[in-house]
Amino acid sequence: MDFTTLPDLCDERLGAAVVGRNDEYFALADNLLKPEAPIWVADKFTKRGKWMDGWETRRRRSPGVDWCIVRLGAPGIVRGIVVDTAHFTGNFPKECWLEGCANDGYPSAEELAGAEWMPLGAKTGLSGDHKHLINVNQPARITHVRLTIAPDGGIARLHVHGEPVPDPRDIWGMPLDLAALEHGGVVVDCSDMYFSHRHNLNQPTAPASMADGWETRRRRGPGNDWVVVRLAEEGVLRIAEVDTRFFKGNAPRSFSLDGRSDGDFQELLPETDLRPHVRHRFRVPAHDPVTHVRLNIYPDGGIARLRLFGSLSDRGAESLALRWIDSLPPGRAKEELLAVCGSPRWAHDMMARRPFGSMTALREAAAGTWDALGRDDRLEAFGAHPRIGERGGARASAWSRDEQSVSSQSAADVLKALETANNDYEKRFGYVFVISATGLGADEILRSLQARLDNDPDAELEAAAAEQAKIIDLRLAKLVTP
Repeated sequence: MDFTTLPDLCDERLGAAVVGRNDEYFALADNLLKPEAPIWVADKFTKRGKWMDGWETRRRRSPGVDWCIVRLGAPGIVRGIVVDTAHFTGNFPKECWLEGCANDGYPSAEELAGAEWMPLGAKTGLSGDHKHLINVNQPARITHVRLTIAPDGGIARLHVHGEPVPDPRDIWGMPLDLAALEHGGVVVDCSDMYFSHRHNLNQPTAPASMADGWETRRRRGPGNDWVVVRLAEEGVLRIAEVDTRFFKGNAPRSFSLDGRSDGDFQELLPETDLRPHVRHRFRVPAHDPVTHVRLNIYPDGGIARLRLFGSLSDRGAESLALRWIDSLPPGRAKEELLAVCGSPRWAHDMMARRPFGSMTALREAAAGTWDALGRDDRLEAFGAHPRIGERGGARASAWSRDEQSVSSQSAADVLKALETANNDYEKRFGYVFVISATGLGADEILRSLQARLDNDPDAELEAAAAEQAKIIDLRLAKLVTP
């Protein structure tokens, strides 16, 4: 696939922003993220020198390199990068290279200095006034990109093409625009985009002009134009917003919507009239979950934005979460997996088994990896749990507190008995008592603890391991589904 047909995750309309740069003496790094093509104005100068539509650093008089860090508008898997030196002819860098990292939140450039940076493509020699296409083979989900130029000079535009992969925890259980690029929606195909690009359709910003939409040429024969959107994941639509703002003499006469999941497209909305320069909202009748939507326009013309509001299906939520887990960089993946099971060996071996692709495969991999661990690795996992009945504590994760909420809120005499039994258990076996406590009352937990005190050490290790396996399975469900 030509990676330039994928969305630009570095587009400022999507929310991409420069979070740090070491120099921008002649021209601002923010220019790198503009969606429009760079321009040249021959006689335009500033107090610092020639005005350039791009990022340009001063001439370097000592060894070193210049750099710029960009937070992507939508985290995702990068498939290719375009470094455009348009109009930079005697002032372009000799070479450049790019790296990516995955960091939650909005860290500063200083905070990103110690990030887990991964190469995005090869080091590339640059020439003037040219678009350099860099293929990327990096399966990790990226949130930030660092562009390094050597030794100095100017870049007009940076385009980071890829597939958006949102963090499912940001959208679980929420009504949302399933077509939105920021949520993982991608406009995958269209009949024509002669005047403006299909990827404009699902940008998060309001349209700025007629150029900031999807517009086809004038149709002189039979038929109609269309565009297909792959939703963030499978979901059910409630409201369709078809926005024709700025399209006045060239708005379509009408539109219809079709949807599909595993089979052929089926009608979601019948052919319906449109008005020029209007943001229309239409209620979508009840339907089966869909993964793709086709917008048909009759016969041709322009649409500024398409919003498809709804919610993820259970299958869609699960699929989104698995795609996220499969694409996490090693450091982040280990963090998430250690929250499920406190054994570093288990987390390491699970990372090696990615991609999982389905919940069944994930659960089977988790159980098989746990069964293969030795005694010491299992004891490490046990050690990550707080004592049953403890009210918090440094080792108590949010999940542990939730799982033990019934026992920790029990009567004082029951908690005292649990504390005594815990002490007896640890003296006998040398590790914390492990039980899958979700849904169990404190009395039930206490009875189980007292009964297991009579086990011989080998039998108890197996009993604790079986309970840990249940905990792993439950926590994987929490990680993957709302």
